[in-house]
Amino acid sequence: MTHILVVEDNPMNMELAVDLLEVYGYEVTAAEDGFEALEHVKDTKFDLILLDMQLPGMDGIEVLGKLKDDPETAKMPVVALTAHAMAGDAERFIEAGCAGYIPKPIDVHQFKPTVAQYLDR
Repeated sequence: MTHILVVEDNPMNMELAVDLLEVYGYEVTAAEDGFEALEHVKDTKFDLILLDMQLPGMDGIEVLGKLKDDPETAKMPVVALTAHAMAGDAERFIEAGCAGYIPKPIDVHQFKPTVAQYLDR
């Protein structure tokens, strides 16, 4: 079964993402911050990580850097999630190592095909 890690500090966004992914048939693990996410990846190989870029304590870019620096997690695809999309953000996240970018609020009609495209790579 495909296993996805969702890293999101907003409870409503987390619930929406997790509920949708589970309805699509994915196994989902939730992490409320970067520290928790890094603990989860020590124990589990995820097929995809959906990473909020505006996290408390350790932002998404820092989490991404730690994932890409570790040979055990470097190849796990990471997709940026953010509500504060500014010009150039998508490019900046991709340059930092993200496979792609999903803006928030999540478009429930586009979420399934968007997630699937990152899993098919």
